[in-house]
Amino acid sequence: MVRTAFLTLLLLASLGFAGRIQLNGAGATFPYPLYAKYFSVYYKLTGVRVNYQSIGSGGGVRQLFAQTIHFGASDAPLSDEKMAEFEKKFQTPVVHVPTALGAVAVIYNLPGVKEPLKVSGPLLAEIFLGQVRMWNDPKIQAENPGLRLPPLPVTVVHRSDGSGTTYIFTEYLSKVSPTWRERVGFGKSVAWPTGLGGKGNEGVAGLVRQTPGAIGYAELIYALQNKIPYAAVKNRAGKYVLPSLASVKAAAEIEDFPKDTRVSLTDTPAPEGYPISSLTWILVHQDLGKNRAYKNRAQAEAMAKLLWWIIHDGQEYNEPLHYARLPEVAVKVTEENLRGLRYNGEPLLR
Repeated sequence: MVRTAFLTLLLLASLGFAGRIQLNGAGATFPYPLYAKYFSVYYKLTGVRVNYQSIGSGGGVRQLFAQTIHFGASDAPLSDEKMAEFEKKFQTPVVHVPTALGAVAVIYNLPGVKEPLKVSGPLLAEIFLGQVRMWNDPKIQAENPGLRLPPLPVTVVHRSDGSGTTYIFTEYLSKVSPTWRERVGFGKSVAWPTGLGGKGNEGVAGLVRQTPGAIGYAELIYALQNKIPYAAVKNRAGKYVLPSLASVKAAAEIEDFPKDTRVSLTDTPAPEGYPISSLTWILVHQDLGKNRAYKNRAQAEAMAKLLWWIIHDGQEYNEPLHYARLPEVAVKVTEENLRGLRYNGEPLLR
């Protein structure tokens, strides 16, 4: 760790010239509060300005493919097919750089209900399929004995834009409900059977907050910032678990972390793990010179050094904003991936 901290300091020191450099990124709303903090701190440290547009994971991937940004951000790893499409076009692979762990909270608006709602995955699927339409339905009551549920209609709220948060949530539902998997499936965008659409995590949170009887999904920080109640979700071990730093960390206890970092944490077998947890990633070309958004090597070096800082010193900002730090095994794998970044074939980190 001493060597890593020393290297980080050297990288930052080498950016003393960087006051004129700006990097542009776009994508996931899931980590936006954390990225806003990262980039503010990093600008004060180095003078490198990072402009990040929180437009949804789908938009971030599209803009990276169009070479209009230096980096994309997504809560959904690229599929094998999309990876191949990128590599064919740019003659260099996409590198997934994990930055944090987060939880997709099941948020709701039930006037008069003070205790956290409990829901299992199959019940959630039925609600979002439109099969459970009233809050006092016996199926909801059975998982919440003693809780006085109001006779309100259920109003489902989902994302209207291409979203990594949607990917995480629908991937989870597809794992726990064969019916959901067959009828809807999972992805950044799906054909929702019912409900209202909101743009971004903030849009979903806003709709749930103003609609009695609403239920939706959003990254935990949006629930906390908006003071919206969120449910305890039954995990594979049979425990109802609330999203928290501890339960997200438990879900990420993986011994064999894949080299490409594309790993799913949903429906975790961990007894204390929250079942709708996920990594979130920054996406860059392995050879940044293949992306015409980079005008020179200085920009590419600034990007590589920013990513190195995020997975090391930047991690101290995760937990105050209710994102979990990367596990050490993920940091080690990502260090090797970052050392492989190039600009027109030449290494960026030495």
